[in-house]
Amino acid sequence: MKTQDERIASMTFSSIYPHYVNKVEKKGRSIQELDQVIEWLTGYDKNRIESLIKEKVSFLMFFEKANLNPNAHLITGLICGYRVEDIENPLTQKVRYLDKLVDELAKGKKMENIQRTP
Repeated sequence: MKTQDERIASMTFSSIYPHYVNKVEKKGRSIQELDQVIEWLTGYDKNRIESLIKEKVSFLMFFEKANLNPNAHLITGLICGYRVEDIENPLTQKVRYLDKLVDELAKGKKMENIQRTP
């Protein structure tokens, strides 16, 4: 049986992105804002996000190729019942960082607060 970390690593970004879109649009936020959050975390612009979706890359490949924001460690709090700052598996932590940012966007948090600065 696969562990949660292994399942997360093998999931494709393209299978999760539509869920992110649905979540933020239901709360009145835009795809552009979602892409802005993803770009802040990963360095991927809209064109790169679209190509990664078309390539059906796994989250493992998605984050291996990413240029993670140096302030990502400032993302804290609960997501899926776990404190993101306490997650030990580096890939799982990065995926949960993204989940946390999408949640914050959907909850109406201001972009300047989502994009952490020390």
